[in-house]
Amino acid sequence: MKTICLIGAFDTKGSEYANTGVMGSTDLFPVDVEADKVADAGGGSLEQLRERKDRGEAMKVMCAGASRTIKSLYDDGKIDGIIGMGGTGGTTVVTAAMRVLPVGMPKVCVSTAASGDVAPYVGTKDITMIPSIVDVAGINRVSRIIFSRAAGAICGMVEVDVPETEDIKPVIAASMFGNTTECVNACMNERSAKGYEVLVFHATGTGGKTMEILVKEGLVEAVLDITTTEWADTVCEGVFDAGPERLDAAGQMGIPHLIVPGCVDMANFGGMVTVPEKYKKAKRTFYEWNPSVTLMRTNREENEKMGKVFAQKANAAKGPVAFLIPLKGVSILDGDGEPFCDWETDRVMFDAIKANLRDGITVVEMDNNINDPEFSAKAVDMMLGLIGQAKK
Repeated sequence: MKTICLIGAFDTKGSEYANTGVMGSTDLFPVDVEADKVADAGGGSLEQLRERKDRGEAMKVMCAGASRTIKSLYDDGKIDGIIGMGGTGGTTVVTAAMRVLPVGMPKVCVSTAASGDVAPYVGTKDITMIPSIVDVAGINRVSRIIFSRAAGAICGMVEVDVPETEDIKPVIAASMFGNTTECVNACMNERSAKGYEVLVFHATGTGGKTMEILVKEGLVEAVLDITTTEWADTVCEGVFDAGPERLDAAGQMGIPHLIVPGCVDMANFGGMVTVPEKYKKAKRTFYEWNPSVTLMRTNREENEKMGKVFAQKANAAKGPVAFLIPLKGVSILDGDGEPFCDWETDRVMFDAIKANLRDGITVVEMDNNINDPEFSAKAVDMMLGLIGQAKK
Protein backbone atom coordinates (compact mmCIF):
# COMPACT_ATOMS: atom_id res chain seq x y z
CA MET A 1 0.00 0.00 0.00
CA LYS A 2 1.28 3.47 -0.93
CA THR A 3 1.47 6.29 1.62
CA ILE A 4 0.60 9.87 0.68
CA CYS A 5 1.68 12.75 2.88
CA LEU A 6 -0.85 15.55 3.44
CA ILE A 7 0.81 18.82 4.39
CA GLY A 8 -0.88 22.09 5.24
CA ALA A 9 -2.17 24.52 7.83
CA PHE A 10 -4.60 22.12 9.45
CA ASP A 11 -5.40 24.66 12.16
CA THR A 12 -7.10 26.98 9.67
CA LYS A 13 -7.78 24.58 6.78
CA GLY A 14 -8.90 21.53 8.74
CA SER A 15 -12.23 21.28 6.99
CA GLU A 16 -10.54 21.35 3.59
CA TYR A 17 -8.29 18.40 4.24
CA ALA A 18 -8.35 18.83 7.75
CA ASN A 19 0.44 20.86 10.09
CA THR A 20 2.14 23.70 9.31
CA GLY A 21 -0.07 26.33 10.91
CA VAL A 22 1.07 27.82 14.19
CA MET A 23 -2.21 28.55 15.96
CA GLY A 24 -3.35 25.02 16.75
CA SER A 25 -4.27 21.59 15.42
CA THR A 26 -7.54 20.05 14.27
CA ASP A 27 -9.91 17.57 15.86
CA LEU A 28 -11.26 16.41 12.50
CA PHE A 29 -8.64 13.69 12.03
CA PRO A 30 -5.37 12.57 13.62
CA VAL A 31 -2.20 14.50 12.72
CA ASP A 32 1.07 12.58 12.67
CA VAL A 33 3.46 15.54 12.90
CA GLU A 34 2.07 18.46 14.88
CA ALA A 35 3.02 22.10 14.41
CA ASP A 36 5.30 22.18 17.44
CA LYS A 37 7.46 19.43 15.95
CA VAL A 38 7.61 21.28 12.64
CA ALA A 39 8.64 24.49 14.40
CA ASP A 40 11.33 22.62 16.34
CA ALA A 41 12.68 21.18 13.10
CA GLY A 42 12.81 24.71 11.71
CA GLY A 43 14.90 25.94 14.62
CA GLY A 44 12.10 27.82 16.34
CA SER A 45 9.58 27.51 19.11
CA LEU A 46 5.85 27.26 18.44
CA GLU A 47 5.08 29.01 21.71
CA GLN A 48 7.32 31.95 20.86
CA LEU A 49 5.92 32.20 17.33
CA ARG A 50 2.42 32.47 18.78
CA GLU A 51 3.49 35.09 21.30
CA ARG A 52 5.30 37.26 18.76
CA LYS A 53 2.57 37.03 16.13
CA ASP A 54 5.15 37.82 13.45
CA ARG A 55 3.81 36.18 10.30
CA GLY A 56 7.06 36.64 8.41
CA GLU A 57 9.14 34.93 11.10
CA ALA A 58 6.58 32.15 11.43
CA MET A 59 6.66 31.51 7.68
CA LYS A 60 10.46 31.22 7.65
CA VAL A 61 10.53 28.82 10.59
CA MET A 62 7.70 26.65 9.32
CA CYS A 63 9.11 26.53 5.78
CA ALA A 64 12.42 25.30 7.14
CA GLY A 65 10.76 22.87 9.52
CA ALA A 66 8.37 21.47 6.94
CA SER A 67 11.22 20.97 4.46
CA ARG A 68 13.37 19.08 6.96
CA THR A 69 10.45 17.00 8.18
CA ILE A 70 9.38 15.97 4.70
CA LYS A 71 12.96 15.19 3.64
CA SER A 72 13.35 12.97 6.71
CA LEU A 73 10.12 11.11 5.93
CA TYR A 74 11.27 10.56 2.36
CA ASP A 75 14.76 9.42 3.36
CA ASP A 76 13.21 6.91 5.74
CA GLY A 77 11.02 5.53 2.94
CA LYS A 78 7.79 6.49 4.70
CA ILE A 79 6.06 8.44 1.91
CA ASP A 80 5.33 7.77 -1.76
CA GLY A 81 3.74 11.09 -2.68
CA ILE A 82 2.73 14.44 -1.23
CA ILE A 83 -0.24 16.79 -1.58
CA GLY A 84 -1.03 20.15 -0.03
CA MET A 85 -3.19 23.22 -0.54
CA GLY A 86 -3.51 26.80 0.54
CA GLY A 87 -3.43 30.47 -0.26
CA THR A 88 -0.13 32.26 -0.88
CA GLY A 89 1.08 31.60 2.65
CA GLY A 90 0.12 27.95 2.72
CA THR A 91 1.43 27.45 -0.80
CA THR A 92 4.79 28.91 0.23
CA VAL A 93 5.23 26.38 3.06
CA VAL A 94 3.78 23.43 1.17
CA THR A 95 5.94 23.91 -1.94
CA ALA A 96 9.06 24.66 0.10
CA ALA A 97 8.71 21.14 1.51
CA MET A 98 8.00 19.68 -1.92
CA ARG A 99 11.10 21.23 -3.45
CA VAL A 100 13.42 19.17 -1.23
CA LEU A 101 12.06 15.98 -2.82
CA PRO A 102 13.66 14.51 -5.94
CA VAL A 103 12.29 14.78 -9.46
CA GLY A 104 9.83 11.94 -10.05
CA MET A 105 8.36 11.93 -6.55
CA PRO A 106 4.60 12.73 -7.01
CA LYS A 107 3.81 16.27 -5.81
CA VAL A 108 0.47 18.10 -6.06
CA CYS A 109 -0.39 21.55 -4.72
CA VAL A 110 -3.85 23.13 -4.95
CA SER A 111 -3.30 26.86 -4.73
CA THR A 112 -4.93 30.25 -5.15
CA ALA A 113 -1.65 31.35 -6.74
CA ALA A 114 -1.51 28.59 -9.36
CA SER A 115 -2.88 30.74 -12.18
CA GLY A 116 -0.08 33.32 -11.92
CA ASP A 117 3.71 33.14 -11.95
CA VAL A 118 4.42 29.90 -10.11
CA ALA A 119 8.21 29.98 -10.57
CA PRO A 120 8.86 30.98 -6.91
CA TYR A 121 6.82 28.00 -5.76
CA VAL A 122 7.85 25.34 -8.27
CA GLY A 123 11.51 26.26 -8.65
CA THR A 124 13.22 23.46 -10.60
CA LYS A 125 11.05 20.59 -9.37
CA ASP A 126 8.09 18.75 -10.94
CA ILE A 127 5.36 20.14 -8.71
CA THR A 128 1.89 19.88 -10.22
CA MET A 129 0.10 23.16 -9.46
CA ILE A 130 -3.71 23.07 -9.61
CA PRO A 131 -5.60 26.39 -9.52
CA SER A 132 -8.11 26.32 -6.66
CA ILE A 133 -10.50 28.55 -8.70
CA VAL A 134 -12.12 29.75 -5.47
CA ASP A 135 -10.26 30.50 -2.26
CA VAL A 136 -9.19 27.58 -0.11
CA ALA A 137 -11.81 28.52 2.45
CA GLY A 138 -14.36 25.85 3.12
CA ILE A 139 -16.12 23.23 1.05
CA ASN A 140 -18.55 24.43 -1.63
CA ARG A 141 -19.86 23.31 -4.99
CA VAL A 142 -16.64 24.41 -6.73
CA SER A 143 -13.99 23.51 -4.16
CA ARG A 144 -15.50 20.06 -3.67
CA ILE A 145 -14.81 19.28 -7.33
CA ILE A 146 -11.29 20.76 -7.34
CA PHE A 147 -10.18 19.04 -4.14
CA SER A 148 -11.63 15.71 -5.26
CA ARG A 149 -9.83 15.87 -8.61
CA ALA A 150 -6.58 16.81 -6.87
CA ALA A 151 -6.93 13.81 -4.56
CA GLY A 152 -7.53 11.63 -7.58
CA ALA A 153 -4.47 13.07 -9.29
CA ILE A 154 -2.06 12.29 -6.45
CA CYS A 155 -3.58 8.81 -5.96
CA GLY A 156 -3.13 8.10 -9.65
CA MET A 157 0.44 9.34 -9.58
CA VAL A 158 1.57 7.10 -6.75
CA GLU A 159 -0.19 4.05 -8.18
CA VAL A 160 1.40 4.29 -11.61
CA ASP A 161 4.64 2.34 -11.89
CA VAL A 162 7.30 3.88 -14.10
CA PRO A 163 8.15 1.38 -16.84
CA GLU A 164 11.59 -0.09 -16.37
CA THR A 165 14.01 -0.70 -19.20
CA GLU A 166 16.89 -3.07 -19.48
CA ASP A 167 18.54 -0.74 -21.95
CA ILE A 168 20.25 1.52 -19.42
CA LYS A 169 22.41 4.02 -21.27
CA PRO A 170 24.83 6.63 -19.94
CA VAL A 171 23.18 10.06 -19.77
CA ILE A 172 24.43 13.22 -21.46
CA ALA A 173 22.71 16.54 -20.69
CA ALA A 174 22.46 19.15 -23.44
CA SER A 175 21.26 22.76 -23.40
CA MET A 176 19.12 24.02 -26.27
CA PHE A 177 17.33 27.14 -27.50
CA GLY A 178 15.23 27.91 -30.55
CA ASN A 179 18.31 29.48 -32.11
CA THR A 180 20.43 26.34 -31.62
CA THR A 181 17.81 23.64 -32.17
CA GLU A 182 19.31 22.47 -35.44
CA CYS A 183 22.72 21.95 -33.86
CA VAL A 184 21.46 20.21 -30.73
CA ASN A 185 19.13 17.93 -32.68
CA ALA A 186 22.02 16.83 -34.88
CA CYS A 187 24.20 16.21 -31.81
CA MET A 188 21.39 14.33 -30.10
CA ASN A 189 20.87 12.02 -33.06
CA GLU A 190 24.57 11.25 -33.28
CA ARG A 191 25.01 10.59 -29.58
CA SER A 192 21.89 8.44 -29.38
CA ALA A 193 23.26 6.34 -32.22
CA LYS A 194 26.47 5.93 -30.23
CA GLY A 195 24.69 4.47 -27.22
CA TYR A 196 23.89 7.50 -25.06
CA GLU A 197 20.63 8.79 -23.64
CA VAL A 198 20.30 12.53 -24.16
CA LEU A 199 18.42 14.85 -21.80
CA VAL A 200 17.75 18.21 -23.45
CA PHE A 201 17.12 21.30 -21.31
CA HIS A 202 15.59 24.49 -22.68
CA ALA A 203 17.87 27.39 -21.74
CA THR A 204 15.14 29.55 -20.21
CA GLY A 205 16.67 30.11 -16.79
CA THR A 206 14.66 27.35 -15.15
CA GLY A 207 16.00 24.87 -17.69
CA GLY A 208 19.60 25.71 -16.91
CA LYS A 209 18.99 25.58 -13.17
CA THR A 210 17.30 22.20 -13.49
CA MET A 211 20.16 20.80 -15.52
CA GLU A 212 22.70 22.00 -12.95
CA ILE A 213 20.71 20.38 -10.11
CA LEU A 214 20.40 17.02 -11.88
CA VAL A 215 24.13 17.07 -12.56
CA LYS A 216 24.79 17.70 -8.86
CA GLU A 217 22.47 14.83 -7.98
CA GLY A 218 24.71 12.50 -9.98
CA LEU A 219 22.16 11.67 -12.67
CA VAL A 220 24.32 12.83 -15.58
CA GLU A 221 27.60 11.44 -16.97
CA ALA A 222 28.55 14.38 -19.19
CA VAL A 223 27.31 17.83 -20.24
CA LEU A 224 27.19 19.26 -23.75
CA ASP A 225 26.52 22.94 -23.14
CA ILE A 226 25.67 24.06 -26.66
CA THR A 227 23.42 26.88 -25.41
CA THR A 228 24.92 29.02 -22.65
CA THR A 229 22.72 32.04 -23.41
CA GLU A 230 21.42 32.25 -19.84
CA TRP A 231 24.64 34.01 -18.90
CA ALA A 232 23.70 36.84 -21.29
CA ASP A 233 20.52 37.26 -19.25
CA THR A 234 22.49 37.18 -16.01
CA VAL A 235 24.76 39.96 -17.27
CA CYS A 236 21.97 42.01 -18.87
CA GLU A 237 19.25 41.34 -16.25
CA GLY A 238 17.13 39.43 -18.74
CA VAL A 239 14.22 37.14 -17.97
CA PHE A 240 16.12 33.88 -18.59
CA ASP A 241 18.72 34.39 -15.88
CA ALA A 242 19.80 31.00 -14.47
CA GLY A 243 21.88 32.54 -11.69
CA PRO A 244 25.63 32.80 -11.05
CA GLU A 245 25.97 29.04 -10.47
CA ARG A 246 25.29 28.26 -14.14
CA LEU A 247 28.26 26.28 -15.57
CA ASP A 248 29.39 25.17 -12.09
CA ALA A 249 27.88 21.71 -11.59
CA ALA A 250 29.74 19.69 -14.22
CA GLY A 251 33.08 21.01 -13.05
CA GLN A 252 32.26 20.43 -9.40
CA MET A 253 31.20 16.84 -10.12
CA GLY A 254 34.29 16.23 -12.22
CA ILE A 255 32.35 15.03 -15.27
CA PRO A 256 33.14 15.87 -18.93
CA HIS A 257 31.94 19.34 -19.93
CA LEU A 258 32.04 20.77 -23.45
CA ILE A 259 31.20 24.49 -23.38
CA VAL A 260 29.91 26.32 -26.46
CA PRO A 261 29.08 30.06 -26.40
CA GLY A 262 25.68 29.39 -27.93
CA CYS A 263 23.18 32.27 -28.25
CA VAL A 264 25.35 34.56 -26.11
CA ASP A 265 24.55 37.22 -28.72
CA MET A 266 21.13 37.73 -27.17
CA ALA A 267 19.51 38.68 -23.88
CA ASN A 268 15.82 37.91 -23.45
CA PHE A 269 12.96 40.12 -22.32
CA GLY A 270 9.18 39.96 -22.56
CA GLY A 271 7.27 42.20 -24.94
CA MET A 272 9.02 45.40 -26.03
CA VAL A 273 7.32 47.34 -23.25
CA THR A 274 9.18 45.22 -20.69
CA VAL A 275 12.67 46.10 -21.97
CA PRO A 276 14.49 48.31 -19.44
CA GLU A 277 14.44 51.96 -20.46
CA LYS A 278 18.24 52.24 -20.24
CA TYR A 279 18.59 49.86 -23.16
CA LYS A 280 16.01 51.71 -25.24
CA LYS A 281 17.77 55.02 -24.61
CA ALA A 282 21.08 53.45 -25.63
CA LYS A 283 19.45 52.49 -28.95
CA ARG A 284 20.46 48.85 -28.67
CA THR A 285 19.61 46.38 -31.42
CA PHE A 286 16.37 44.49 -30.73
CA TYR A 287 14.58 41.64 -32.46
CA GLU A 288 10.98 40.62 -31.79
CA TRP A 289 11.20 36.82 -31.72
CA ASN A 290 7.45 36.65 -31.04
CA PRO A 291 4.94 39.02 -29.38
CA SER A 292 6.01 37.80 -25.94
CA VAL A 293 9.78 37.66 -26.46
CA THR A 294 12.10 40.52 -27.34
CA LEU A 295 15.78 39.75 -27.93
CA MET A 296 18.54 42.32 -27.40
CA ARG A 297 21.93 42.02 -29.08
CA THR A 298 24.77 41.88 -26.55
CA ASN A 299 27.59 44.40 -26.87
CA ARG A 300 31.38 44.24 -26.54
CA GLU A 301 31.44 45.04 -22.81
CA GLU A 302 28.87 42.35 -22.00
CA ASN A 303 30.65 39.80 -24.17
CA GLU A 304 34.00 40.46 -22.51
CA LYS A 305 32.40 40.02 -19.09
CA MET A 306 30.86 36.70 -20.16
CA GLY A 307 34.15 35.52 -21.62
CA LYS A 308 35.92 36.06 -18.32
CA VAL A 309 33.17 34.26 -16.41
CA PHE A 310 33.25 31.27 -18.78
CA ALA A 311 37.02 30.98 -18.34
CA GLN A 312 36.68 31.23 -14.57
CA LYS A 313 34.09 28.43 -14.53
CA ALA A 314 36.25 26.18 -16.71
CA ASN A 315 39.37 26.91 -14.65
CA ALA A 316 37.63 25.58 -11.54
CA ALA A 317 36.55 22.30 -13.18
CA LYS A 318 37.73 19.08 -11.56
CA GLY A 319 37.10 17.02 -14.69
CA PRO A 320 37.76 17.22 -18.44
CA VAL A 321 36.56 20.49 -19.96
CA ALA A 322 36.96 22.12 -23.37
CA PHE A 323 35.55 24.92 -25.52
CA LEU A 324 34.16 24.74 -29.06
CA ILE A 325 33.67 28.13 -30.68
CA PRO A 326 31.68 28.99 -33.88
CA LEU A 327 33.39 31.91 -35.62
CA LYS A 328 30.53 32.57 -38.06
CA GLY A 329 27.72 33.08 -35.63
CA VAL A 330 26.64 31.78 -32.24
CA SER A 331 22.96 31.59 -33.26
CA ILE A 332 20.64 31.73 -36.26
CA LEU A 333 20.30 35.49 -35.82
CA ASP A 334 24.09 35.85 -35.72
CA GLY A 335 24.50 34.17 -39.11
CA ASP A 336 25.86 36.00 -42.14
CA GLY A 337 23.54 38.88 -43.04
CA GLU A 338 21.14 38.16 -40.14
CA PRO A 339 19.86 40.89 -37.73
CA PHE A 340 22.36 40.13 -34.95
CA CYS A 341 25.36 39.39 -37.18
CA ASP A 342 28.36 41.05 -35.49
CA TRP A 343 31.27 38.65 -35.47
CA GLU A 344 33.71 41.27 -34.20
CA THR A 345 31.66 41.61 -31.04
CA ASP A 346 31.55 37.83 -30.75
CA ARG A 347 35.33 37.79 -31.05
CA VAL A 348 35.62 39.97 -27.93
CA MET A 349 34.10 37.15 -25.90
CA PHE A 350 36.21 34.47 -27.55
CA ASP A 351 39.40 36.44 -26.90
CA ALA A 352 38.38 36.98 -23.25
CA ILE A 353 37.91 33.23 -22.81
CA LYS A 354 41.34 32.41 -24.21
CA ALA A 355 43.10 35.24 -22.35
CA ASN A 356 41.80 34.11 -18.97
CA LEU A 357 41.90 30.34 -19.39
CA ARG A 358 44.43 28.22 -17.50
CA ASP A 359 46.86 26.03 -19.38
CA GLY A 360 45.68 22.59 -20.40
CA ILE A 361 42.12 23.48 -21.46
CA THR A 362 41.45 22.91 -25.15
CA VAL A 363 39.83 25.63 -27.26
CA VAL A 364 38.77 24.72 -30.79
CA GLU A 365 37.58 27.46 -33.16
CA MET A 366 35.64 26.52 -36.28
CA ASP A 367 34.94 28.65 -39.34
CA ASN A 368 31.24 27.75 -39.11
CA ASN A 369 27.90 28.91 -37.79
CA ILE A 370 26.77 27.04 -34.69
CA ASN A 371 24.01 25.31 -36.68
CA ASP A 372 26.24 24.03 -39.49
CA PRO A 373 26.47 20.22 -39.76
CA GLU A 374 30.26 20.38 -39.51
CA PHE A 375 30.00 22.16 -36.17
CA SER A 376 27.60 19.67 -34.61
CA ALA A 377 29.76 16.79 -35.85
CA LYS A 378 32.79 18.33 -34.17
CA ALA A 379 30.82 18.86 -30.96
CA VAL A 380 29.95 15.15 -30.84
CA ASP A 381 33.56 14.20 -31.56
CA MET A 382 34.91 16.45 -28.79
CA MET A 383 32.24 15.29 -26.32
CA LEU A 384 33.21 11.67 -26.90
CA GLY A 385 36.86 12.64 -26.52
CA LEU A 386 36.21 14.23 -23.13
CA ILE A 387 34.27 11.16 -22.03
CA GLY A 388 37.23 9.04 -23.04
CA GLN A 389 39.54 11.23 -20.94
CA ALA A 390 37.28 10.81 -17.94
CA LYS A 391 37.29 7.01 -18.30
CA LYS A 392 41.09 6.98 -18.33
